[in-house]
This record gives sequence, structure tokens and C-alpha cells, in this order.
Amino acid sequence: MRKAVVKEWYGGSCEAVEQYIAHFNKIIDENVDPTKATEVFSLKPKALIVPHAGWMYSGFTANFAYRIASNTKPKRVVVIGPSHKFPIKGISTTLEDLYETPCGFLPIDREFAKELIKRFGVLNLEEVHQEHSTEVQMPFIYHYFGEIPVVELIYGDYSPEKLKDIIEYAIDDNSLVVISTDLSHYYDLKTANALDYNCLEAVQHLDLSYLEKCEACGKIGIAAMIIAASEIGLTPFIVDYRTSADVSGDTSNVVGYMSAIFI
Repeated sequence: MRKAVVKEWYGGSCEAVEQYIAHFNKIIDENVDPTKATEVFSLKPKALIVPHAGWMYSGFTANFAYRIASNTKPKRVVVIGPSHKFPIKGISTTLEDLYETPCGFLPIDREFAKELIKRFGVLNLEEVHQEHSTEVQMPFIYHYFGEIPVVELIYGDYSPEKLKDIIEYAIDDNSLVVISTDLSHYYDLKTANALDYNCLEAVQHLDLSYLEKCEACGKIGIAAMIIAASEIGLTPFIVDYRTSADVSGDTSNVVGYMSAIFI
């Protein structure tokens, strides 16, 4: 079993997870124009970009994308995130059987993971799968999709061109692909907004040139998703952008968060 290692990041209990999500959705329901809500929540994304900080800070931004994605019926969810603890060369998947979340277990699609190992040279380095960038997505996935199969991919030094091949293969097999990344870290709010603008423009226009001035821990994932979307004809929409200052009130030292969908 892939044990949860950062439960406190999303409340630590099923009750806390459900309270968080109910709170996030209440904010959406009170602020999204009712005339647009039906259109927005009928979209059927093939892929998402979502943040991975503690839910107190980035959970609203991530939840907005997942709520839209819950309108889809994928075969599995493939969650792709950068390695923060282990400097690895390549990309790794776990072959455990279950993924622990506070509200229940998600089955890991071991057969699909093995296919990625065979087809794309994905590694199986179980030690690197103590990773928050992917773990904080799993309670959202359980809430919105139930006991859907998942695949966890953790990358280090890896080519966006290779990763886009995996993304395209997964989407072609009716997977929902989740790209996990935060944006700029620990700048003042004005500087963070300026840097993050480049990340948002890169996604919105599927233009890799903007990534030169984008700072993101998951920039490889963003680049791969942009290439894949361009090649298979997906249209991006920025769902939400904010910083930790929206919660903490501290504008001197912020982290940026974005969510986007691809349809």
C-alpha cells in the first residue's frame, strides 16, 4: 500500500477533507455567476494542472478544477508530480496495490503502470513515492470519482518531450491526467504576480517561450502538458490563480498557485 505521509496537509481525517471541500464549493457557489455555472460545470477536461501546497493555501484553486473534472468519466486518473525529496534521473511509478486516503483506498492501476514501464522506460523506485505533490491530489480524486484506479508518476531530471509522450498515451486510453505544480516561491506579492503571469500565459496560449520566465517546481510537467495539448488539439482554460497571501495576508513572502483545465 502507498501510505499517506502528509495527511496534515489536508486535515488528517475524512471529516476534515469533506469540510474543506464543502467550504471550497460554498465559495464557488456564492461567487460564480449562475448563468455561467451550468456551462462551466458541463465542461469535460482531459487533463488538469493543479497546485500541491497544503489545502489551507492551495486547496480552493485545486478543488475548482477537480469539481469541473468530476463531470467526466475517465478509466483512471494519472497523477504526475515533481520529486521534492529525492533527486532522481527519470520518472518513476509505484506498483503498490492501494493508495491510502483519509476517506478510503484508491486502487492503483498496476497493469497500466507496468505498461508505462514497458513502453516508455518508466522506473519503479518505490522510495521516491513519499511525495506530497501527488499525495495531496488523492483525497480530491477519491471525493469526486470514488474508488477509481490511479497511477502515480514522480519525475526528477526528465525531458518534457518524453513526458508528453506518456501524457498523450494516457489521454488516448481515456485517462484523466493531473499535472501537479506550484508556481513562484517566496517573493513579495508584486514580484510573484509578475513571474506567475508568465506561467499563466504559457498555458493559456500553449506557448513554451513564456516558460523561460516562469518559476514553477513542476515546470517540466507544465511544458510537457503544453506540448501534448498542442499536438492532440486540446484547448486550455485557466480556472483559478491566487497566492498564499490570499489566506495568510502576508504579501512579503508568497507562493503562487494556478489551476487549469484542458478540453
